[in-house]
Amino acid sequence: MSEPLHLVCPKCNATNRIPAARLTEAPKCGKCHMPLFAGQPQAVTAASFRKHIEHNEIPVLVDFWAPWCGPCKMMAPAYQQAAAQLEPSVRLLKVDTEAEQQLGAQFNIRSIPTLALFQDGREVARQAGAMGTADIVRWVNSQNTASR
Repeated sequence: MSEPLHLVCPKCNATNRIPAARLTEAPKCGKCHMPLFAGQPQAVTAASFRKHIEHNEIPVLVDFWAPWCGPCKMMAPAYQQAAAQLEPSVRLLKVDTEAEQQLGAQFNIRSIPTLALFQDGREVARQAGAMGTADIVRWVNSQNTASR
């Protein structure tokens, strides 16, 4: 039997314990009963960001973006498609740096879009600039392999 992993629900932010072997079995939140993985990035606020970074025991990929940013808009569909490919091994989040300016400042985001990969509550890799789906998936997988 595999060790349980802690996963934060993208809907209600409750922390769930799921056996690692069951990640691919469409687990649902014990509190709100919504799927823990929806195959799409989850928008987060400053209030929920820290919980997702610190309590998800799988890597967390964050897209720091802004609604006025052309390259961000161009990358959004690729990021969405990457979520469908990377979940349930990786949680994908989106931070609107216009609405959540303190997060952009806290993580020293100087250009957008910027992807940051977190593991065990700390940033382990960063990539600035728009990327296609295949490049996002390849970059995340290369970082995951390197961090293990």
